[in-house]
Amino acid sequence: MILDQTTIWIVIAGLAVGTFLIRFSFIGLIGDRELPEWVLRHLRYTAVAVLPGLIAPLVVWPAATGGNPDASRMAAAVVAFVVGMWWKSVIGAFIGAMSTLYLVQYLMG
Repeated sequence: MILDQTTIWIVIAGLAVGTFLIRFSFIGLIGDRELPEWVLRHLRYTAVAVLPGLIAPLVVWPAATGGNPDASRMAAAVVAFVVGMWWKSVIGAFIGAMSTLYLVQYLMG
């Protein structure tokens, strides 16, 4: 499907205005005000909700393997979860996952 340049630029401009308005609604309109406690409590869980959604597809359907599940990435994800839960260390989970990923890939050839 080939679109003309006018349509493409209209879509780009519409998306730019839309994302600007979404960000401005938080930063420009309420950026200088104190947020209620219940809003701050819910915002604490944003990273916990977003990160698994970003990482899970990379583990389950990695582009490096053509979308097929890979044992080395699954093992690295399990190690990252266990280390993160056990020692409560993001850096430790990262180092453990990377070490596991490279070790399993090396052992599997």
